[in-house]
Amino acid sequence: MEEVLVERPQAEVALIRLNRPEARNALSQSLRQALTAHFVALSEDDSVRCIVLTGGERVFAAGADLRAMADSSPIDILLLNNQRMWQTIAACPKPVIAAVSGFALGGGCELAMHADIIVAGEGARFGQPEIKVGIMPGAGGIQRLARTVGKFKAFRMLLTGEPIGAREAEALGLVSEVVADDQVQARALELAAQIAAMPPLAATQIKEVLLAGQDASLETALMLERKAFQLLFASADQKEGMHAFLDKRAAQFKGR
Repeated sequence: MEEVLVERPQAEVALIRLNRPEARNALSQSLRQALTAHFVALSEDDSVRCIVLTGGERVFAAGADLRAMADSSPIDILLLNNQRMWQTIAACPKPVIAAVSGFALGGGCELAMHADIIVAGEGARFGQPEIKVGIMPGAGGIQRLARTVGKFKAFRMLLTGEPIGAREAEALGLVSEVVADDQVQARALELAAQIAAMPPLAATQIKEVLLAGQDASLETALMLERKAFQLLFASADQKEGMHAFLDKRAAQFKGR
């Protein structure tokens, strides 16, 4: 059985589904490799404008595969080069929406935080419980969490290992929006369709500038924003978008 499935539920949208239900979608090495391969392929596929990442109805992803890690040495972990796999997801130029139902714990929470938008079900739970098994997050669970929810909330989650519910995650800024549990995938696909209808060059530039500007000074970030804004005036989509608005018709964006 394939551990990662890719579907095309609608035009210009790809759906990546974690598929290890028997292991609560634990992030085995083979699953990580498959996930990486799919993100690489979809990043280069011009027919895809938005990606939705999801898991099961009860578990998004329950973290690392502890059975495979329990007796590992530091060199074993080093040689896995997992940071390169995670970087492939982080570097995806297409907007990524995580559709989270149930538990997103440890590596599962880290994976969700690699997305640009997180849609969570009412019953979703987010946490970094690594401390409970004698380790700590190692794929962005500390740095991304602290940058998202702030130092004090991050410390509470990291040092207790206790998860938080979807509504608290939304209040902290960890989740974009919360919907009924049976509407998570439908809402994520609705957002994906809305984004896919936008000019893809503008979407790519918005994502690149926002992420690059987060760790830059305000002055540098504003410069990046201005340059990207100016660059988009070289695109056919800018001409199409503005003339369609003036002509009171629907724009047809080609990504050029």
